[in-house]
Amino acid sequence: MEITFLLQYINLVTLGICLCLGYAFKNIKNFNNQYIPAAMLVIGTIINILANLPAINMSIILGGMISGLASTGLYEAMRNLIEKDGKEI
Repeated sequence: MEITFLLQYINLVTLGICLCLGYAFKNIKNFNNQYIPAAMLVIGTIINILANLPAINMSIILGGMISGLASTGLYEAMRNLIEKDGKEI
């Protein structure tokens, strides 16, 4: 199944904001890391809705959700590039 069509829904501003917020949540000691993807999904959706007021449709909501979740994947990819074998390069 080809899912690359979902890339057209990614909003770079929403993705960037969620990436920064996800990084901040990751460094809060009292915030459980397992909730970061769900938090980014919700925050990404809210940011995308606010950015596109008053014209809200399902594409806007989907774009926010995908951008929020993509930020967690982007964070993990960047972390893996920076750290190699558990050592920071």
